[in-house]
Amino acid sequence: ESGIPVIWTLHDCWSYTGHCAHYMFAGCRKWEEHCHHCAWKSTYPRSIMANQSYKNFEHKKLSFLSLDNLTLVPVSKWLENDLKCSFFKDNSIVQLYNGIDCQMFKPTKRAIIKQRYHIPQENKIVIGVASNWYRKGLPDFLKLRTILPDDYSIILVGLNKKDIKNLPKNIIGLQRTQNQEELIELYSAANVYFNPTWEDNFPTTNLEAMACGIPVVTYRTGGSPESIDSETGFVVDQGNVDAASKRISEICANGRERYRKTCRERIITLFEQKTRFADYMTLYKNILKQRKPQR
Repeated sequence: ESGIPVIWTLHDCWSYTGHCAHYMFAGCRKWEEHCHHCAWKSTYPRSIMANQSYKNFEHKKLSFLSLDNLTLVPVSKWLENDLKCSFFKDNSIVQLYNGIDCQMFKPTKRAIIKQRYHIPQENKIVIGVASNWYRKGLPDFLKLRTILPDDYSIILVGLNKKDIKNLPKNIIGLQRTQNQEELIELYSAANVYFNPTWEDNFPTTNLEAMACGIPVVTYRTGGSPESIDSETGFVVDQGNVDAASKRISEICANGRERYRKTCRERIITLFEQKTRFADYMTLYKNILKQRKPQR
């Protein structure tokens, strides 16, 4: 009604589907034409009663496309490409990556973590981090544990009490860290960050790990591969834990120091928070310049 420009940053796919925040795991592409009879209505955001996916799709399309001055900002190339296949295809779409605070996330003392969790000094550490492990690859970590030798320790952060209770004894499970300093210590202590995510847009944890000087092994899922290159990690197919294990072993054999500088430099160059803020300011200014005067 006001006619002012709207800039909408998209962190998932909910805006152009009849229900789902993500559809990768389901392999569903109904949203390209029209959502209906959603088979995943019990998933987030959960619909308890009727299947409203067709009606929701209609409401979203009508409401969101009614804005004359809407600019969509997907935070990954992957999401940008899918947006161009949705009912938003004729809208203004400007892809901008998320950034992190590189002064906060940086390498710190590593020995503390091994002492705290009674990890042998000679062991390599593989770490996984998620705020919610739903479709983030917890079963894949369990399989990885059966493949890696005993001189590899696995630390998982962000688990609930039930998941921690059900872990095998040779995996260290932690609930959410109390502060960023503790998380940075965990990243810095690791040799590899493994991100076996099955649904993701552009996981910030990849950036945090690399800013702390450790390389990333991740699945070819959504925008997760976009943060790394051949000098800072590896991408493997979804569910290929054997391939991930080989890449993890390769990184550990190469040594931590080979990756420390290149990982951190990539994040500072491409994903530093202040630079990404500047991108948004440029976008705001450009949109305001193009705005038609109100009568």
